[in-house]
Amino acid sequence: MRVRILLFAIVREAAQTSEVEFELPPVATAGDAVAFIELKYPQISKYLSRCAIAVNRRYANAESTLADGDEVAIIPPVSGG
Repeated sequence: MRVRILLFAIVREAAQTSEVEFELPPVATAGDAVAFIELKYPQISKYLSRCAIAVNRRYANAESTLADGDEVAIIPPVSGG
């Protein structure tokens, strides 16, 4: 299945890209997508434990099942005031 991963903030800066499309096995989870992007861009590893995951613009967990065409976002924590 084909999925798209969106990277934001410090993760985007570390990977030097905001979006990646790739193929995953027919049965895959959001965690599988994160593991794939971590292999492709190992420099983002140190940030991933603090990041939230969203699938199709809804917060999800690593066990969330993906479907062909899904969008997975990796969202680091933000602060502001």
